[in-house]
Amino acid sequence: MKEFEDLFKKARESFEEFSQFTQEKVDYIFKKAALAANENRIHLAKLAKEETKMGIIEDKILKNHYASEFIYNKYKDLKTVGTFYSNDPGGIDKVYEPIGVVGAVIPTTNPTSTAIFKCLLCIKTRNTIIISPHPGAKKSTIEAAKIVLEAAVKAGAPKNIIGWIENPSLEGTEYVMKNSDIILATGGPGMVKAAYSSGVPAIGVGAGNAPAIIDDSADLELATSSIVQSNTFDNGVVCATENSVVVLESVYDKVVSLFEKKNTYIVTKEEEKNKFRKAMFKEGKFGLLNSELVGRSALDVAKLVGIKVPETTRFILVETESTEYDEALVHEKLSTYASLYKAKDFDDAIKKSKNILKLGPGHTASLFINRKSSIEKVEKFKTLNPGRLLINSPSSLGGVGDMYNFMLEPSLTLGCGTKGGNSYSQNVTPLNLLNVKSLVERRENMQWLRLPERIYHKFGSLEVALEDLKDWNIKNVFIVTDKIINQLYGKRVTSKLDDLNIKYTIFDDVEPNPMLSTTLRGSKMLENIKADAIIGIGGGSSMDAAKLMWLYYESEEEVDFKDLAVTFADIRKRIVRYPNTGRKAKMICIPTTSGTGSEVTPFSVITDDKDHKKYPLADYSLTPNMAIIDPSLTMTVPKGATNAPALDALTHCLESYVSVMATEYTDSYALQGAKNIIEYLPRAYKDGATDKEAREKVMNGAAFAGLSFANAFLGIVHSLSHKIGGYHNVIHGAANAILLPYVIRYNAACVLEGGKQGYFSQYETQNSMEKYASLAKFIGLKGKSDEELVDALIDKVRALTKEVELKTNFKDYGVDEKAFLNTLDKMSEDAFDDQCTGANPRYPLIEDIKQLYMDAYYGKDIKKFSK
Repeated sequence: MKEFEDLFKKARESFEEFSQFTQEKVDYIFKKAALAANENRIHLAKLAKEETKMGIIEDKILKNHYASEFIYNKYKDLKTVGTFYSNDPGGIDKVYEPIGVVGAVIPTTNPTSTAIFKCLLCIKTRNTIIISPHPGAKKSTIEAAKIVLEAAVKAGAPKNIIGWIENPSLEGTEYVMKNSDIILATGGPGMVKAAYSSGVPAIGVGAGNAPAIIDDSADLELATSSIVQSNTFDNGVVCATENSVVVLESVYDKVVSLFEKKNTYIVTKEEEKNKFRKAMFKEGKFGLLNSELVGRSALDVAKLVGIKVPETTRFILVETESTEYDEALVHEKLSTYASLYKAKDFDDAIKKSKNILKLGPGHTASLFINRKSSIEKVEKFKTLNPGRLLINSPSSLGGVGDMYNFMLEPSLTLGCGTKGGNSYSQNVTPLNLLNVKSLVERRENMQWLRLPERIYHKFGSLEVALEDLKDWNIKNVFIVTDKIINQLYGKRVTSKLDDLNIKYTIFDDVEPNPMLSTTLRGSKMLENIKADAIIGIGGGSSMDAAKLMWLYYESEEEVDFKDLAVTFADIRKRIVRYPNTGRKAKMICIPTTSGTGSEVTPFSVITDDKDHKKYPLADYSLTPNMAIIDPSLTMTVPKGATNAPALDALTHCLESYVSVMATEYTDSYALQGAKNIIEYLPRAYKDGATDKEAREKVMNGAAFAGLSFANAFLGIVHSLSHKIGGYHNVIHGAANAILLPYVIRYNAACVLEGGKQGYFSQYETQNSMEKYASLAKFIGLKGKSDEELVDALIDKVRALTKEVELKTNFKDYGVDEKAFLNTLDKMSEDAFDDQCTGANPRYPLIEDIKQLYMDAYYGKDIKKFSK
């Protein structure tokens, strides 16, 4: 045990030094170590052959060459030290960090090439490595490690970056596995399983048992030559070597003939097949390969099995039918013989291959085919589970990469993924031995100001704006409204369309709270008449209905309303994407009230007939192309349609101004909108039929509010209002007027009460108190401190509510107390989950929402900050 402890102590000391090396220094050592391994490729090949008795010296030379030259050239320019990715605008750096001590288990089949490969990977990544050799290949494995280490140290590396167990044992291997920082395990299934059971992160590679399918479209000469070439490379010890050949019946005889011409012996007699079955495994235990057969020439295999073959035989194929576990010949062989299957058709070949791969899942499979003429077959081939699916390549050398396809990473450790019980499914590279650290600096995400393409305003702008329909070459208009608005103002629109010689259809069935069924009916009419423009005229209901009709009309696929209504945390990352609009029709919105701002926003509130719930929809595809804000349309609006909508608009201003998404762009609209409404609403309410200035100022204020909240979003006043409106039929604007003072107090007190700040990257500090105070100053309120200004703002909102004859609590609106209390918990939960909650500056708890509802229901006095 002391030997192992000292080994790891030295490795960790060397790691501490090596991990500080620069990329330039690492690359120099990497090159010198690769050169040394390459220069000794013949010596190491001979030593491996002599010690293991497996394989062919010349092929082992090639593998050693590959492990040094190919690996070096592929990764010589790969950055493995320090920052490898930097994005200053995005605020992120990614940094490579070495893992530490790598525990490496080396197999007897490829002792020197695998040792070279793993040592070079560790050098390139500034890791140290402790090698546990196979007892049957310890001399050659340790010699390979020594050669690489000596060259690395001579080039300036710490002297103990490579270590090894001199006398391999089960105890030593277990110690390496349990004390390393990561394990690179190459070996039998038992060894790999032990690596994964060690409690240390491991990259192990499962058993290979690659099937090769020969399709009837294949170049049969290429196929047979490649398979012989592959199986005779180092006498079949490479784990990616074909262990079974599956041939379509239509070309089976021809393929057999070609194999025979290439010195392949075909075993057809049952007696000879049974000799193979008996000789393959020690003590007849499947999976425990008879090492006497592994990596031997075909002549040696025949002699050991007990059959006679021609002296020129290079490869043996044993005809087999069963692909089930109890057929010995279906298992991995690692030698110069393979199983031969006849498939009825390509589907049968795939079926057989899937069965074969149950005994080597995730590793490798190959297909010989004319890909251009057999696209569907290639797609079926892709359904097999290996991490490497090779086409028209010798599997052994094709699987290791960079020889028969230069895009596949060169590697001598081939992962099999979860199908093979491995943590990795690809060819192992230096990147598998690096941790990635992310240095992440706070950044504000991109924001936007999205407005309608054209906004017309001032008295009499309606007729002037509609002239633009000529510019858009509009021929057929669909007008969406309600019956009252159609009677009052429909003629102004249709007369202008008549003057422009534009056809039109009027849909005037919109309800005060537009129903989904109504919008679906309208969208079908749109589809029938093929309108190229839609005009939504009226209050928010008509415009909202028109927007959704537009969306359905524009959609190329069936749209599920509930998908549209899915709540999102960030509009840029939402799960459900809305259809693009504007391909078939332009959208023109004309408000006749001053409230919702729907004419300039990407919002639409629709009630589902099935559950009678209001669903606020939000997406920039709902933004109208044109808004016509003509105050003349509001001159006859009665008091009852002036006060509540305007308080809704005022709420839009205040909520968007303190929103976590508020910007300088949106703030200006919110401030001016609030000033207009607070200053001019009393006049518009009392003298609306004659006070043109007041009507225009309030209407503009509502539009400014819409422009602000369209881009900064709203807050919990709307979250709560949506739900009490749905549950208890409180008019939306009136509900907002009641809730707004309580929410101002709640948000402004966030820091004082230890509340939670809203979450958004640009929202750096909780500033509700300061922003409310700033708005109060802007509208002319007085106060010696922010607290006094906020108190004044709350009083002003309350006073305005009373001045326009709206109530200040829900009880006075006739909301039944028992019904209210029975729904309180559900309303509070629903309000928390409302689309507007996420932009609120104070992140509310459901209990907080519940208390706000209670205070607003009973009209509880609002506690002053300044007292």
